[in-house]
Amino acid sequence: MNLYPVGIIGTGKYVPEQILSNHDLEQMVETNDEWIVTRTGIRERRIASKEQATSDLAYEASLKALKAAGLAPEDIELIIVATITPDTFFPSTACVLQEKLGAKKAAAFDLSAACSGFIYSLATASNMIATGMYQNALVIGADTLSRITDYTDRNTCILFGDGAGAAVLGRVPEGRGFQSFELGADGSGGPLLNLAGGGSRLPSSEETVNSKAHYIYMAGNEVFKFAVRIMGSAAEQALAKAGKTKEDIDLLVPHQANIRIIQSALNRLELPDDKAMINVDKYGNMSAASIPVALAEAVEQNKVNEGDCLVLVGFGGGLTWGASVLIW
Repeated sequence: MNLYPVGIIGTGKYVPEQILSNHDLEQMVETNDEWIVTRTGIRERRIASKEQATSDLAYEASLKALKAAGLAPEDIELIIVATITPDTFFPSTACVLQEKLGAKKAAAFDLSAACSGFIYSLATASNMIATGMYQNALVIGADTLSRITDYTDRNTCILFGDGAGAAVLGRVPEGRGFQSFELGADGSGGPLLNLAGGGSRLPSSEETVNSKAHYIYMAGNEVFKFAVRIMGSAAEQALAKAGKTKEDIDLLVPHQANIRIIQSALNRLELPDDKAMINVDKYGNMSAASIPVALAEAVEQNKVNEGDCLVLVGFGGGLTWGASVLIW
């Protein structure tokens, strides 16, 4: 079977207007700006309004990506929303988004791989296009983590924000587009980063609410050690699959969880800071939205040129990880 080359032909992002700064958090929980910045690199994050759900953020980002690609919603044949904060268990947020956009020809589903979700979704959609099943796909990473963040827990509430990033995938010239994907998971690390309440294992009840089982739980030190190890190795494996080396990287687009984790990946790949797209200071960790928002901002800021070699890499709950090499 001949495979079509597939790449990203349009990007878009949306972040809510409301800013939650470190100084705001100082009024809410025992912490301070210097402590947060030193350990995470985060200065502020965006918070969705009460009226906004994940599909609303995804919708705004999608409109921008479609415009950049020069396509109408009717041209999209597949919608994948990577999220851990869907509007509802079902229907999927992708189906809600399909209706909002009027993308009547599109199949639609959500994908759950936490902060790795956007990479997983790119791999899924690009393979469907490569085989000829579809021509154009819309992939969105969107999360409203403020809805599942415990703002009395100073270890986690400083980290998370809301946002959405979108990418339109389509056929590209030979030699361009996605060159490789590296996906992985280690389910034994699932308890290190999870939200226990509300599923079939622990259905919603007065007890789950009182025990805060509907908020993010994270064993911070263990997740940090995992992330430092996996970010660099996943990027190296994706490069090897693509027949590239770290010297070929023009821009690293990492998951924006913590500046120290990003810095460790840069050190391992022997890259200077200016070869990474970093916006963790403005948005914090937006889970599946982090990588596509960073990519969209890199495009906006003219940090991406035709023919550039990009490495997208992330890690998340599951535990999961993913990396991709992309020739722009």
